[in-house]
Amino acid sequence: MPTEELKDAAAKYLMQTYARQPISIVRGRGSKVYDLEGREYIDFVGGIAVNILGHGHPDLVQAIQRQATQLIHVSNLYYTEPQVKLAQTLVDHSFADRVFFCNSGAEANEAAIKLARRYAHEKYGAGRFEIITMKNSFHGRTLATLTATGQEKVQKGFEPLVPGFVYAPFNDFAAIESLVSDRTAAILLEPIQGEGGIHVADQAYLKHLRELCTSRDILLMFDEVQTGMGRTGTLFAYQQLGVEPDVMTLAKGLGGGMPIGACLAKESVAAVFTAGTHASTFGGNPLACAAGLAVCRVLLEGRVLEHARQMGAYLAKGLADLKDRHRVVREVRGLGLLQGLELDIDAKMVVADCLARGILVNATSERLLRFVPPLIITQQEIDRLLDTLSSICHQRTTAAKDMHH
Repeated sequence: MPTEELKDAAAKYLMQTYARQPISIVRGRGSKVYDLEGREYIDFVGGIAVNILGHGHPDLVQAIQRQATQLIHVSNLYYTEPQVKLAQTLVDHSFADRVFFCNSGAEANEAAIKLARRYAHEKYGAGRFEIITMKNSFHGRTLATLTATGQEKVQKGFEPLVPGFVYAPFNDFAAIESLVSDRTAAILLEPIQGEGGIHVADQAYLKHLRELCTSRDILLMFDEVQTGMGRTGTLFAYQQLGVEPDVMTLAKGLGGGMPIGACLAKESVAAVFTAGTHASTFGGNPLACAAGLAVCRVLLEGRVLEHARQMGAYLAKGLADLKDRHRVVREVRGLGLLQGLELDIDAKMVVADCLARGILVNATSERLLRFVPPLIITQQEIDRLLDTLSSICHQRTTAAKDMHH
């Protein structure tokens, strides 16, 4: 179906929940994707931090093909090897003792929220259920996770919201202290706020949070849906930030493109999830778990993490240079291959400019560009991005000056 026809059909048959870029992507290879007309694009969106091994990675493709011929789904009424093996791999390489599998980041956070409530309920009774989350956070689109998300724009028109959430400004420990009470069950935050503008949690702030949570038996829960699976240069972001959570959620990169989510927890917390307390029909299905295992193996056995660290540093430096050269760039923020560029001009215009020049980037707000490329991105591809951004910044500045004359 030609792109124009496809756009018309989408306008007719799909619920209009997305503002899409005007191209139809048909295939991908490595860090590049190709549209219906055969144009090539370097992918700095990576399926929104999902395609961490790029497109068509042979290990991932083989794992999915092999599993698909063998067994796709049987439900959690039975044991399947890929699920147990993936759980073991995640436990072996993190703080956690146990894993619950689901299909998405929102579901993983939903599981964490239920886990926190159940834990507090069993130890302290019904009055302890509040979860403190951060302003400008993003935790998902289900009713509980959009309530946990500290942004009015995702909550508007879906009231009444789920009770039991309070919000604190990010990186403000005094604000947390003032909000903590006998009702507080957990504190939930992203080590780096992704959708909220690529704000990195301060190490001292996290250390204080950890101490507070430990002393008050409040669960510290990290949403690593966007930061996990090597995105920041270590398998999980918390490993660089010097603080271990009690609960951590994963999704996005975990399946390399297959939908899978996970909620990881320490034994003392995980123990409150007993038979029948939580479930997911598709959660931990053999196909998604085989994909997850392949992704973990590539990250743990190959040199992808080391490469991601180097490329993350290279991209950060390149963006910082861009800021020095162009007045329209206000700030560069991020860690590893999760980088944000705050601009003085409309970020959506820059997204369109980049698209026209064969580069996919994403704007999380009016003024912010987000870069979450595959971890296999090359220096040459980053150079292409930086040159393109530099040229666009220059053009936009010149155009703005001409308007003022």
